[in-house]
Amino acid sequence: MNNNKRIQKWNPEDPPFWEKEGKKHARRNLWISVPSLMLAFIVWQIWSVVAVRLNDIGFGFTDEQLFTLAAIPGLVGATMRFFYTFAVGKFGGKNWTVISTAVLAIPAIGIGFAVQNPETPYSVMLLLAALCGLGGGNFSSSSSNISLFYPKKEKGTALGINGGLGNMGVSVVQFVTPLIIAASTFALVGEGQVLANGEEIWLQNAAFIWVIPIAIVTIAAMFGMDNLPNATQSVKEQFVIVKRKHTWIMTVLYVATFGSFIGYAAAFPLLLRSQFPEHISLAFLGALLAAAARPVGGWISDKWGGALVTAWTLIIMTIGAGGVIYFTNEKLFSGFLASFLLLFLAAGIGSGSTFQMIPNIFPVKEAAPVLGFTAAFAAYGSFFIPKLFGWSVNTTGTPVTAFYFFIAFYIVSLALNWYYYQRKAQLQARANQAS
Repeated sequence: MNNNKRIQKWNPEDPPFWEKEGKKHARRNLWISVPSLMLAFIVWQIWSVVAVRLNDIGFGFTDEQLFTLAAIPGLVGATMRFFYTFAVGKFGGKNWTVISTAVLAIPAIGIGFAVQNPETPYSVMLLLAALCGLGGGNFSSSSSNISLFYPKKEKGTALGINGGLGNMGVSVVQFVTPLIIAASTFALVGEGQVLANGEEIWLQNAAFIWVIPIAIVTIAAMFGMDNLPNATQSVKEQFVIVKRKHTWIMTVLYVATFGSFIGYAAAFPLLLRSQFPEHISLAFLGALLAAAARPVGGWISDKWGGALVTAWTLIIMTIGAGGVIYFTNEKLFSGFLASFLLLFLAAGIGSGSTFQMIPNIFPVKEAAPVLGFTAAFAAYGSFFIPKLFGWSVNTTGTPVTAFYFFIAFYIVSLALNWYYYQRKAQLQARANQAS
């Protein structure tokens, strides 16, 4: 795949160039990137809903094994993000989007066949869960790529749209799966599975349904996206970011926000199943709210400053976590759901605000890999949070213990944000007023 010849030069910070030529190219690449990233999140998080139904169709896994199946894609996806972070600079944005989208078909097809046989070994299920981690890697490369297309003044909004609508894949898979597995219409391969109550489902649909969209978006990326000129960098050139203090501080902030979002999204269906099983159909709401809030977080941060927005989101997340503790202990579902949705909402806004901060802290060529690098660490939330919930439930009989760890982390993050960014922004504003 050679570089697309439609773009010979690229300078989005030049207003005449941006208005005449840059904007149309940027938007085209963005609107192909969005469905590609959405499919990546769908494949990445497919186990959060498939794991819930495995024992219903004849598998005999323990709760800890099921939480592990939901968590393993997060572990692999987070690790893959370190490699995907540098892929755009190495191979080009279009080239890597084509490759990273096409490989999503491998776990989708594999899961579709594996769930049809209750004798499928747990090791095979773990391997397929690990392969779903390929979808988790896409966020780092997608964010790095889109950040190169937009001027600084619009990066927060563009990254919010790309990340927010891409993150929507989590809620899409959690909403669509219960509907799609109940319909024989989509059961193109294999027979249905009969539940204990006599109901028939087709769990393979949860995976097979995404194969054709993956093929369509791969073709769209191949013919519609661009490799930007002068954007390639060696891994060594990009790796300088690990020496930057602010790379690590922003990583902590993004772990607190996006790490919480993706971790809670992976665990929420299983938490509902263990605490309030009669309401499992509402599992998609949290991820939907967080994903929808992310573009809003980027947009208001462009207007009011990312550090200020991040501070408020961390405060609200602390309150939300406290609410979940209280209402879980009281066994009150309405309060539990409202507190969790507050957590998701704040985490979504915070994901957008922290990503808006990065391009304003780092120069353009460093900002792109920093976005991917921070996203890689944050993605570990989708592994550690479900595992922490599993540990908490197994050892104490309740998930609330885990939330005390989360609250402590939010408070530390709030202090870091205030000291390094919010405080400095206030001092700079006062200096500007004095002058």
